[in-house]
Amino acid sequence: MHDSPIGPAYRIHTQRLVIRCWNPEDAPLLKEAIDASLEHLRPWMPWAHDEPEPLQQKADRLRQYRGKFDLGLDYYYGIFNKDESKIMGATGLHTHLEANALEIGYWIHKAFTQHGYAKEAAAALVKIAFEIEHVLRVEIHCDPSNIRSAAIPEKLGFKNEGTLRNRKPLRNGELRDEMIWTLFAEDYPASPASQTQIEAFNVLGNRLLG
Repeated sequence: MHDSPIGPAYRIHTQRLVIRCWNPEDAPLLKEAIDASLEHLRPWMPWAHDEPEPLQQKADRLRQYRGKFDLGLDYYYGIFNKDESKIMGATGLHTHLEANALEIGYWIHKAFTQHGYAKEAAAALVKIAFEIEHVLRVEIHCDPSNIRSAAIPEKLGFKNEGTLRNRKPLRNGELRDEMIWTLFAEDYPASPASQTQIEAFNVLGNRLLG
């Protein structure tokens, strides 16, 4: 039994970002961000090949994300600027691994790349995963060719477990290689993520961290 507050974290504040669960009313901002970034996203994100999608479909998708979040099935987050007027990207703590393990995914709007936002968001979710969710392991998966994405787990102290060949299916049936990065709970205290300054809040707005 842990004495720390019970999550999940619905809202996270970092130095430059607000990371929070999606709401259906975020659909227009999300559609704008994705539509502007398609050329940037399609080489790495299979779902981007199904874009652009209609605004109502985007709102319906965010309803599903919020529903999964509320039920504790999966945790999708939007990455916003401080006043939440712009979507900088998206991230998530995904539950499809075995028990006591979460996978972090992320993408950044093409206008905001190369400013460290993905690393800032990933570090915050690493902290949430270990200090609120109390998992034993966090993973980040990426295409070996996506050098910028691979640099993030490396900077956060993850270890490269290897590359699985022909494991990531694309929409056209093609299979891509997938690099696996892992951070274990016993290694988390030495990770730069453990020193990340964040505030985190539950669904009632009660403080979980910070």
